Amino acid sequence: MTRVRRLNDTFDTGLVWLRRDLRSTDNAALYYALKHCERVWCVFVFDTTILRPLVEVWRARHPDTPPQDRRVEFILAALGELDEALRVKGGGLIVLHGDPAELVPILAGDLGVDAVFANHDYEPVAIERDETVREQLADAERQWLTFKDQVIFERDEVLTAQSKPFTVFTPYKNAWLKQLTAFDLKPYPVEKYAKHLAALPSKLDRQLPTLEQLGFAPSSLGELKLPTGMSGAQHLLDDFMTRIDSYADRRDFPAAKGPSYLSMHLRFGTVSIRTLARLAHEMSLQPDGQGSATWLSELIWRDFYFMILAHHPRLASGASFKEEYDRLRWERGPEADEAFAAWCDGRTGYPLVDAAMLQLNRTGYMHNRLRMVTASFLVKDLGVDWRLGERYFAEQLNDFDFSANNGGWQWAASTGCDAQPYFRIFNPVTQSEKFDAEGRFIKRYLPQLAKLPSKWIHAPWQAGAERLAECGVVLGKDYPAPIVDHAEARARTLARFGK
Repeated sequence: MTRVRRLNDTFDTGLVWLRRDLRSTDNAALYYALKHCERVWCVFVFDTTILRPLVEVWRARHPDTPPQDRRVEFILAALGELDEALRVKGGGLIVLHGDPAELVPILAGDLGVDAVFANHDYEPVAIERDETVREQLADAERQWLTFKDQVIFERDEVLTAQSKPFTVFTPYKNAWLKQLTAFDLKPYPVEKYAKHLAALPSKLDRQLPTLEQLGFAPSSLGELKLPTGMSGAQHLLDDFMTRIDSYADRRDFPAAKGPSYLSMHLRFGTVSIRTLARLAHEMSLQPDGQGSATWLSELIWRDFYFMILAHHPRLASGASFKEEYDRLRWERGPEADEAFAAWCDGRTGYPLVDAAMLQLNRTGYMHNRLRMVTASFLVKDLGVDWRLGERYFAEQLNDFDFSANNGGWQWAASTGCDAQPYFRIFNPVTQSEKFDAEGRFIKRYLPQLAKLPSKWIHAPWQAGAERLAECGVVLGKDYPAPIVDHAEARARTLARFGK
């Protein structure tokens, strides 16, 4: 569905089901509900079909520690700010805990609404869930209305000259930019119709659940000093605008303050994609707009991967985009299991890879350049199935989004929709020398290597035992020896893909 220009129906009452759009401004579903209903309520559901697997994964890895998840804590903080914003306007936020496919139709019946409004969700499981909700609402003679909100262009809006979906990014990006108009970036004026927000019924006017009530213990989110909610997103955006001109030059260096750090906010919708794309596009047209143009390109990648998933839902079941690569023979057995565990734990013996994995495990964040480096290392140095890495990132990343995560992993594994062939293999040492030349990022997460000069910090084993001892490092004791030889691994990968 393209962005709706007109909705003719009007209703007495409506319910907005918020999911990946935790904001009270520039929100398509909220706008259309307020414009076309006399009274509107808003609900968010902590989805137990999503939360239960998170708890199971945590308990499998940390059996003696209560479940933690920074994403749940982030959402809860965002909901608190959203509830307050809605109350100021005369409404409030209903927060439920359970299976939304059951709870949303029940709530719609309890409130007696005429229609339920939501923004599109693009993952196959979410589409199936929404269809279940639609059917139940239809049985009760209630309407289900959904809108484009989390992308600029979706599924069939940007096509080739033959009206087919793109499979390579650069032509897609060029067509995306050519098709873009001011209307596509225009914010939804929610404030204009905010008077239609309805006060919460007393039986539903409850405090937000606590983390404990949701089944989680406090995570490390507070230690990360990541600002939350709509105000947190605005704070990060304001900061990024002061340094966006240097984005193209600094974004690949993990020790530098280069990225926007807005990915988690974009994932949960505490900021609108239209806000970000509008700023990026306007600034990219300026004479010094290279940083903004590069950032806009990253935002277009996001649309691209959503589009790819929409046209190829089999990707959600673990299929390779290039189907011939489903026949690849990955490393199996105890040695492969131990290699994967070493990669997860950050003990491969390659400092940049290990520092990146430690960053992910401790903070839930990983720099984009390092996502490429670590993914390439798992697949092409260790020969481990990319799906295992994809799943691990899904468990750990604060900003996990299926389409982008899957797209990134298949790009690194050369199984995805990319023009580059399988012999693109990142060398973890040269990547380290190029993008963390002084070892600043490495030393942050591997302080045992802090005394090594930059000449040796990227590949400590090359320094020799005597030099390492002078710096207080014994390989195998203070830091692991490399678990694989990159040159030999590269040859094995070429043979694996070349068969």
